[in-house]
Amino acid sequence: MGILSRMIPTEDASARKREIEEKLKQEQETLSFIRENLEKSDQLTKGMVSILSSFESRLMQLENSIIPVHKQTENLQRLQENVDKTLSCMDHVISYYHVAKDTDRIIREGPTGRLDEYLACIAKIQKAVEYFQDNNPDSPELNTVKARFEKGKELLEAEFRNLLTRYSKPVPPILILDAISVDEELEVQEEVVLEHLPEAVLQDIICIAGWLVEYGRNQDFMNVYFQIRSNQLDRSIKGLKEHFRKNSASSGVPYSPAVQTKRKDTPTKKVPKRPGTIRKAQNLLKQYSQHGLDGKKGGSNLTPLEGYDHDLRVKLMTDALTEKHGGAAGKDDVLDIEIDSYIHCISAFVKLAQSEYALLLEIIPEHHQKKTFDSLIQEALDNLMLEGDNIVSAARRAIMRHDYSAVLTIFPILRHLKMNKSEFDSTLQGTAASTKNKLPTLITSMETIGAKALEEFADSIKNDPDKEYNMPKDGTVHELTSNAILFLQQLLDFQETAGAMLASQVLGDTYNIPLDPRESSSSASSYTSEFNKRLLSTYICKVLGNLQLNLLSKSKVYEDAALRAIFLHNNYNYILKSLEKSELIQLVTVTQKRAESLYRELIEQQIISYKSSWFKVTEHLSEKNMPVFQPGTKLKDKERQIIKDKFKGFNDGLEELCKTQKGWAIPDKEQRDFIRRSQKTVVSEAYRAFLQRCANISFTKNPEKYHKYHPEHVEQMIEKLFDTSA
Repeated sequence: MGILSRMIPTEDASARKREIEEKLKQEQETLSFIRENLEKSDQLTKGMVSILSSFESRLMQLENSIIPVHKQTENLQRLQENVDKTLSCMDHVISYYHVAKDTDRIIREGPTGRLDEYLACIAKIQKAVEYFQDNNPDSPELNTVKARFEKGKELLEAEFRNLLTRYSKPVPPILILDAISVDEELEVQEEVVLEHLPEAVLQDIICIAGWLVEYGRNQDFMNVYFQIRSNQLDRSIKGLKEHFRKNSASSGVPYSPAVQTKRKDTPTKKVPKRPGTIRKAQNLLKQYSQHGLDGKKGGSNLTPLEGYDHDLRVKLMTDALTEKHGGAAGKDDVLDIEIDSYIHCISAFVKLAQSEYALLLEIIPEHHQKKTFDSLIQEALDNLMLEGDNIVSAARRAIMRHDYSAVLTIFPILRHLKMNKSEFDSTLQGTAASTKNKLPTLITSMETIGAKALEEFADSIKNDPDKEYNMPKDGTVHELTSNAILFLQQLLDFQETAGAMLASQVLGDTYNIPLDPRESSSSASSYTSEFNKRLLSTYICKVLGNLQLNLLSKSKVYEDAALRAIFLHNNYNYILKSLEKSELIQLVTVTQKRAESLYRELIEQQIISYKSSWFKVTEHLSEKNMPVFQPGTKLKDKERQIIKDKFKGFNDGLEELCKTQKGWAIPDKEQRDFIRRSQKTVVSEAYRAFLQRCANISFTKNPEKYHKYHPEHVEQMIEKLFDTSA
């Protein structure tokens, strides 16, 4: 056991030793391999270092050889560039000496038809001028190119003038009428473009204007521009005026040529509403003013109200339309055309001025646009304002002759001016104050003279003298009444204008009209439309009041109280019917609520007054002084005479009244029938009662001598009253 235990450890140690020896051997082999590889690596490194050293050496040799060559080449290139630049500069400088010669032909021939080429030549000349000024200011070439540049600029200015002159044409009247017309049936109005210059020509003009501003240092072309365009603007308006005269004179329709040539898509023109009866009214009122107020005999020429168709009115209307008045009518037609023409020329001026400003914006420099536009429109604007001033002066002279109808001429013009004032002011925005104030000044003049005419007309109605030979013998409507009503009716289409006329003269205090606090203002221009309406209403009431007072005074010319009543009845009835037939009654009731009932009361009073004329007839039929008798009793001579006198008084009075009143006139059929019927009833009933009382009385041997008329015959006689044809 002991020996065995000692042998086992010895074997383990040997085995372990062998194992260690084997590992050691392996490590030694690995070490030998590593050493061999290290030796090889060292050899390779030495070879690479040797190669790199050799390459570096060769590179240094190459660099030392190339750098001098590169420097020489670079110097040669720089020298070549300098030579090229020098040659180029020489060519450029030499070219300046040949500019005058090279551009001579083009400059002499001018820019017409080749503006771009011409401007290129001018640019070359301009550069030559700049070169010589900078480098050789004393050279003769400088003077040559300067002269050539000035010549070129002159030709450009001439071309600018020629293009404007050649292609600027007046706008055709038809096109202007298209532009200012308004078709109320169309929701969207077609914009009519006024093309003043062809597009190609416009572009050339814009190009020339731009060059003259930038390089020409010249503003004279702006004067040329406004002079030429101003002339065309004025010619366009005059052409429209001439067109208006010719076509209105030939056809009475100023738009007829436009209608005939109207394009399919052209809106139908609407003739602006103008008072169709104003000229006729002015004719009649003028005759009234010249005859009635001046003390000369004359009749009313008013177109009678329906029912006022008696012989006198028919005769007067016939006279007014006969050839003996043809000359005056012709003059009035011409004046009517002139008024319409002037109204349209105002609208045309605004439209044309707007299109001229749009054209000017493309051509004239911005800081010169307003001044040039101001100068451009002056001639046309001055002519329009002068024509307006002439209208005012003519109205003033007419008023001095007591021809108050002249205000009717001003109404449509003034209304149109005021309606277009805002657009007028917008168009003239930026112009001089004197230019802007021309229209307001004209409006003020028209309002002043219009208010004066209105006031003097009202006074003339009040102060028209009572002249026996000027009074209608048949008691019909007086010319003063018919003309006054006609005048007032013309105010209906111009209520706002007439009210503003009165308000502009601050006449509120004159009429004692209370002003609503909301309408208070320190200037007349702030009066509201409602106040103006009340002011006009009060004016109309004043005229009617003056007319009533004058009619009362005139009626005293009649010695016959019945004829006086018929006269007043006819005039009051005519006034009332005229007020009711037109819108005058609505205007009157603004300040006089009971106007209609007051006139009816006046009419009723005159009917009652007229009926009293029959008392001298019917009083013979009363029981007054009638003898009391018993049937079958013989009357005394005195009693028989009383009955005879009653019959005779009735017969004579009836015959006299019927003979006299048959020649009187009540033009209104309704009133005429009413008065006849009423009077016929009163007289017939009284006469029948009288005959019944005398039926069984024997008061004469010849009863047919006294009982001349049967009741039916009496009624027939009364039925023929106020009938000159009976």
